[in-house]
This record gives sequence, C-alpha cells and structure tokens, in this order.
Amino acid sequence: MTAHKEGDPTTLNRLYGRSVGKPLRAQQQQLVDELLPKISVPEDGPVTAESLFGADCPLHFEIGFGAGEHLAYRADLLPDHGFIGAEPYLNGVAAALTHLHEGRLANVRLHHGNALDVLARIPDDGLTMAYLLHPDPWPKARHAKRRMMNDGPVQMIADKLKPGGEFRFGTDHAIYLRHALMVMQRFQNEFEWITSSPRDWQDRPSGWSETRYEHKARTVFGHEVWYFRFRRR
Repeated sequence: MTAHKEGDPTTLNRLYGRSVGKPLRAQQQQLVDELLPKISVPEDGPVTAESLFGADCPLHFEIGFGAGEHLAYRADLLPDHGFIGAEPYLNGVAAALTHLHEGRLANVRLHHGNALDVLARIPDDGLTMAYLLHPDPWPKARHAKRRMMNDGPVQMIADKLKPGGEFRFGTDHAIYLRHALMVMQRFQNEFEWITSSPRDWQDRPSGWSETRYEHKARTVFGHEVWYFRFRRR
C-alpha cells in the first residue's frame, strides 16, 4: 500500500458537507433504530466477507450510496455476493434501509459515516468491485482536495481490489469529470480503462442501474452523464 504523509492534500481523512437533512418519517426512524444496528459494519477488526456474511463470497463496496437504489439493485441482482455501502448522510441511510427492508436483502451491510474508515480495514485484494457514483463534485478549485477522486482514495481503492476487480465511476459534472480523468491518468499501472468506443462512457453499462440523483441530473437539469469502468491490473 502506498504511504501518504499526514496533511497530504491528495488524501481525504475527514468528511465535508451535511450529514442530516429533514426529519425522518416514523417508519424510517424505526429502521434506523432497529435494523441499522443489526446490519452495520462492526466498528473494529478486519472487514472481510467472512466476518460480515460468514462465507467467502465476492465482496462489493459502494462509496456514498446516496439513497441506496443502486446498492439494493446490485444486491438483488447478485444474491450470492456480499455488499458494503457507506454513506454519511442519515437521510440517505434511512432511504437505503427502506430498500433493503422491502427487498428482504440479507447480503448488505451499511456504514453510516466515512467510507474510507471502512475501506482501510478491508484486506488488500479483498474486493471484487468498488463503486463511486455521482460523488459531491466540490467544483471550486480551492475545494479540489475534498473530492473523493484524488490520489489517496484512488490508491486505496486500487489496493483493496483484487486483480481483475472492477472500479465503476459515474458523474454528471464536467469539472469533476476532467479532474477524475487526470487522476486516473496517474494510475495507468494499477487500472485499465475498459473502453472500446465513446458509447462505453456515454451509455449506462448493463447491470448499472439509474440512481435518483442521476435521473434528476438528466431530466431536471439536462446534464449529460458519463460512466466509467476500470479493471484492476
């Protein structure tokens, strides 16, 4: 694993932005109080498929799952795989819990907080897939160090993915897109961009569901959306 000095602007060791929104509905609050403790990632120790699910299954990790639509879709699509989702926004966690409860999905564990805290505890080569879909763009240049697509987090993702594992990244923000591609240029020894034509990043790939945020970006704001798949070398 690549070491980074304390204070290195390419690392991301704290969260920025809101963590709580409007008051939860009664049913959401009940899920937070009763279901979340049962499926939360343990606070200590290595995070592995065996420790979370009691089996050596392929392990997926979604960084910032929003309202959990994509996470629940993938978990339902691949019931014999294990999924971890991390999200600092409580209302998003509550929405994800609703999806998991209604879908009776037992192959998901959640972390309400900083994704990198959990990612750091996954053994190297422990992940089959990692997802970063529509992260906060922090568009101002002075906030660039707050972006999840920076050298420190990307190096950690590379370390945790097994060879042949896949990192999926999506955004509708042009500034973030350019920044992210510049970062990934520095990781050509770690990642191979899975692409053969522009359609590969203009059209949503198979098995990649539309999130609530993506739908709003496209239909309300008229944004173009880009999709990227990177394979761990």
